[in-house]
Amino acid sequence: MTKIRLLIILLIVATGMVSCKNNDLKPKDAMKSAFDTANFTTVKWVDSLKNFGTIKNGEKIKLEFKCINSGTKPLIITSARPGCGCTIADYTHSPILPNQQGVVTAEFNSKNFSGTVNKSIIVNTNTKNGTEHILYFTGNITGGPSNDKTMVPTHEIRNEKHN
Repeated sequence: MTKIRLLIILLIVATGMVSCKNNDLKPKDAMKSAFDTANFTTVKWVDSLKNFGTIKNGEKIKLEFKCINSGTKPLIITSARPGCGCTIADYTHSPILPNQQGVVTAEFNSKNFSGTVNKSIIVNTNTKNGTEHILYFTGNITGGPSNDKTMVPTHEIRNEKHN
């Protein structure tokens, strides 16, 4: 299953590379760099944790996580996977040159949420300092359905059965 996912990611990245015309790397070279440890670089996340504050239930909020290629080779983000279906993630698809900035975006839909939420996005890159990076965002949702559950003591249930 993991090999199939990797193949799908490779195909998506390859398609994205072919469609981008403003790259210094050729698509074939970019794909090689993404998985060749000799071409790995380093990344510095400007912000890997965001607090969006308080929003109303049903509102959508868009967040940006910025990174800088702190290495000497092009930085390639190969995927950005949100932790759940309430978030849509996107990212800089073209190679990010040394000392240049890239972005991972998250669009969170607060429908069906209430209270404090903590969400994440897993980002995969061609980096020496770990190929998997987790970005977090948190905030508060007001006006949604209560998360509290009403509990009925078991002795009341037994008494109802006997009546």
